[in-house]
Amino acid sequence: MSQTTLANGALAGFIATLPMSAVMLAARELLPLHEQYPLPPSEIVSEVADKTGVEEVEAGPEHSVATTVAHFAYGAAAGALYAALPYRIFPSAALNGTAFGLAVWTGSYLGLLPALGILTPATEHPARRNALMIAAHVVWGLTLGVLVDSMSNDET
Repeated sequence: MSQTTLANGALAGFIATLPMSAVMLAARELLPLHEQYPLPPSEIVSEVADKTGVEEVEAGPEHSVATTVAHFAYGAAAGALYAALPYRIFPSAALNGTAFGLAVWTGSYLGLLPALGILTPATEHPARRNALMIAAHVVWGLTLGVLVDSMSNDET
């Protein structure tokens, strides 16, 4: 595993977070008003700040910056992990990335975040909210898979 591979994965994950975020923001506006509460990245930043005793402003610019930085950093870290995987399951980069995006959603929203007491499990959120987040992770994963594949082909 080379540092270039990890860096490419991190860059691809970072870039893929942009269309993912656009989907999340646009789709949130389509939800019924009572389901338009803050998106998970915002909720996560608020909860982590609360748990660590960091003073935070809920709706201010500092919160928006912290949420954006955290979301893109998580996307970059997950992208590096994807690039580090020793094999791909499907013959298509888009399918591999999509499968990984769904695995990240599953692991995060049904496993890691509830286990850490940061978010309630996805099973306790409205189905439309889950559909929104799953769609966003499909967009992220598909973009990630294609970018990582393209970057690795550029190296050869």
